[in-house]
Amino acid sequence: MIDQIFILIISGLGSGLLAGILGIGGGTVLVPLLLVLNYTPLQAVATSSLAIVITSSSGSIQNWRMGYLDFQRVMLLGIPAILTAQLGVIVANYIPEFALLTAFGFLLVFNIFLSNIRRQLVTASHQEAGNKLSEKLACLFTGGIGGFLAGLFGIGGGVIMVPLQMLLLKETIKVAIQTSLGVIVITSISSCVGHALNNNVLWLVGVILGLGGLIGAQISARFLPRLPDKVVRFCFYVMLAMLSVYTFWEAWKLYTTN
Repeated sequence: MIDQIFILIISGLGSGLLAGILGIGGGTVLVPLLLVLNYTPLQAVATSSLAIVITSSSGSIQNWRMGYLDFQRVMLLGIPAILTAQLGVIVANYIPEFALLTAFGFLLVFNIFLSNIRRQLVTASHQEAGNKLSEKLACLFTGGIGGFLAGLFGIGGGVIMVPLQMLLLKETIKVAIQTSLGVIVITSISSCVGHALNNNVLWLVGVILGLGGLIGAQISARFLPRLPDKVVRFCFYVMLAMLSVYTFWEAWKLYTTN
């Protein structure tokens, strides 16, 4: 039991470090790690949501204190996310576990390409787009996608919302990350409540992961930004690739045993 608690703390620290430096909620790390610890896919998704509530709330409070949080934009994105997060929870409860894992594996692979696109959009986001969508419609679409993924996979949704904010809302990457983290608080709470009503959340495990993530996010805010961007990106891509391979393997084992 003590060994497992130690692993959970270290896992939470790792997800918090990545959340702080890469602007993600940490679910892409926590879900596969919980699978390694022999929790079911549904438990992993649900418990990850609880941990993300703690980590994202801490980061958003810090952004608010520094005057970097736009509450109006957060609510425009967060309101549709609340509804779609519940839709994601419903879908997660009714699709086969091997299908849930397979879809999550594809999301991990997609994140490798999406993260690279996001980096390229730092310059492009300042240019005018050919077809300009209304801000409200763009917010509804961006928040809705992020919320659905939060409920379905137990992630914050930032890996999707940040590039969409840059593309559709013309935000810089820094503003997009700060806004996204605020929305993640809303989506993760909605997702966590939905899973809790279905008795999927492992509360003690989620709290331990969340507290570890909170500490990790504070550390990354102070020290990790000093690392070269190329090193951070390379480590992130390798991690996602390894996690996706493991997730596909677990999905295959579930498929062959059913």
